[in-house]
Amino acid sequence: MQRRFTTQEALELILNNANPCDSDGEDINLQPNSDSDSELSSDDATAPHLEKRARLESEPTETAKEGTVWHEEHVGTILRFTPMEPYAADGEPTAKARRRIRSRLQSFLCFITVGMLRPIQEWTIQHARQTEQTDWFMILHELMAFISVIILRGVTKVPSLRDSWSACLGNPLITGIMSRNRFQDIMRHLRFDDMFTRSERVQTDKFAAISDVWGSFVTNCITCYNPGRHITIDEQLFPSKTRCCFLQYIATKPDKFGIKFWVACDLKTKYICNVLPYLGKDPSRPSEERLSESVVMKLMEPFMDKGRTVTTDNFFTSLTLARRLLSRKTTILGTVNKIRREIP
Repeated sequence: MQRRFTTQEALELILNNANPCDSDGEDINLQPNSDSDSELSSDDATAPHLEKRARLESEPTETAKEGTVWHEEHVGTILRFTPMEPYAADGEPTAKARRRIRSRLQSFLCFITVGMLRPIQEWTIQHARQTEQTDWFMILHELMAFISVIILRGVTKVPSLRDSWSACLGNPLITGIMSRNRFQDIMRHLRFDDMFTRSERVQTDKFAAISDVWGSFVTNCITCYNPGRHITIDEQLFPSKTRCCFLQYIATKPDKFGIKFWVACDLKTKYICNVLPYLGKDPSRPSEERLSESVVMKLMEPFMDKGRTVTTDNFFTSLTLARRLLSRKTTILGTVNKIRREIP
């Protein structure tokens, strides 16, 4: 009578009697068929899983220059921590903005409010009367018309300012809103702060010429829109050749000279969630804190603790930044510069 072997006994018999010389160079597959799984005990069924866990824990590690130890883990392994709940909603206007917006004008006034326009009107009139005409005046609606011409000039690209009023190249809407001479007159005197107190304020605020209006604009951008899960941070060079101590020259940009801004944008809508001007070295920043980390933390401050993800390039991405963001329930995705000390 022939003896019947169990699957486990058959595997052990093959292992004991197998001769490597009998193989044609192919690996011998000793995995049991799925049909025989029912014959294995529960301890035998879990043995391969335990062996895999032990092998993963013994994988080599690498140590960076500053002492950070990196472990290699395979995709699909069990996490050693509970992942945070990601931000689930898409980007949308806030309840405050939805209540206010009923037309295009009201949409504009969400960002540039009447309370911001009145100081601009006052300081522009002040400058014009001090430098040119004592009876110079500009009403608030004329200032809004001036801004509308600027927006239309951004839509209709022409070679020069004069061409915006050209019969062939210009936009007929611009011609109907304001004459070219009046537009140039307002632009010549346009000011955003009190010219008599600027020299005092600039001692502590390099952006004093526009900081009040600028701060209100950024606050409105933050309070009028809730960005989605993904926010992207990068730099933007605004072309300018004005004389100021924080003017930047970046040879790789299309416009070499300008004022650099750090910008956080919603991924899907391209909405500007937050923006900061680069004004040179900040004395309030701790010496041990990198500029890139300080920028990301400031830009993301209104959107922390909700499970969002910020995407950056290798100028910003670092291990310390990732840990700081993770402590505020925010994750980071980005390329890393290989010369950083925390990288093996």
